[in-house]
Amino acid sequence: MAGVIALGECMVELSLGAPAIAAVGYAGDTFNTAVYLSRLGLPTAYATAVGAGDPFSAGILELMAAEGISRELVVEAQGRVPGLYAIQRDAAGERSFFYWRGEAPARDYLQLVDLPKLEAALNGADLIYLSAISLAVIGEAGRAALIPMLAAAAASGVALAFDTNYRPRLWPSADVGRAAIGAVLAHCRYLSLSAADVEAFHGGSAATIAKESGERGCEVVLRDEDRTIHVYADGGVAAFPAEPVARAVDTTGAGDSFNAGYLAARLRGATVAEAVAKARALAAVVVRHRGAIIPADQMPA
Repeated sequence: MAGVIALGECMVELSLGAPAIAAVGYAGDTFNTAVYLSRLGLPTAYATAVGAGDPFSAGILELMAAEGISRELVVEAQGRVPGLYAIQRDAAGERSFFYWRGEAPARDYLQLVDLPKLEAALNGADLIYLSAISLAVIGEAGRAALIPMLAAAAASGVALAFDTNYRPRLWPSADVGRAAIGAVLAHCRYLSLSAADVEAFHGGSAATIAKESGERGCEVVLRDEDRTIHVYADGGVAAFPAEPVARAVDTTGAGDSFNAGYLAARLRGATVAEAVAKARALAAVVVRHRGAIIPADQMPA
């Protein structure tokens, strides 16, 4: 399977508005990136598990079809329903999340999927995309099955892109999270790294991890708290100062869309500077809309 395979969880999204009113959508960190990668013209498949026979799983599959995302690696689990999360925003557009995902079938994806089929697809991809949330959700047994497949695919020349999107409550401990993330970092060609994530799962310097990863040949996009971006690539470091942005309505999906814009540009041969500019342009539009996935007709040119 040529193209991009993104792996993770798509959930039901409730975007809270006035009291007792919410907009229903479907989103998840790697799913959001998959949508934007597909919109940017890259053939994309999503690997996950959803329920079967319920309107929410049907809604996820309908959205995938509408966005041109392949469901070849999707497993439908009878008697299960997707996870759910609600977003509450403050006056500055910053959000708080509330989750109901303990019984979501995505947690058992590596036990439900046809492993030889998944392995063959990963080995045939141009790019595999996942995050620390992807690793956390599938649990210890899922990681034990997936990480060797990722290593084998990377060794065969498939590009692996990883976002250190770290959520402490999804992990049994920081030590477990650190070990799992470290096992994937060793095989990455692209790494999206934030200082806040590194502080949470590692406690050390994000710049040190970026430098060490860069020395292994990984291209690292380091996002600082002040929105400065440093890209470690081709043996050097390029700095991109923070740019003024319009007032945010909802920052949900900003990083996910940035990753899609950056990866799509780099895979098409854009320079690092061009990729950062395209990624920022997309994220700047995303934060002016509610929810993680903006209407398709609002995508920047």
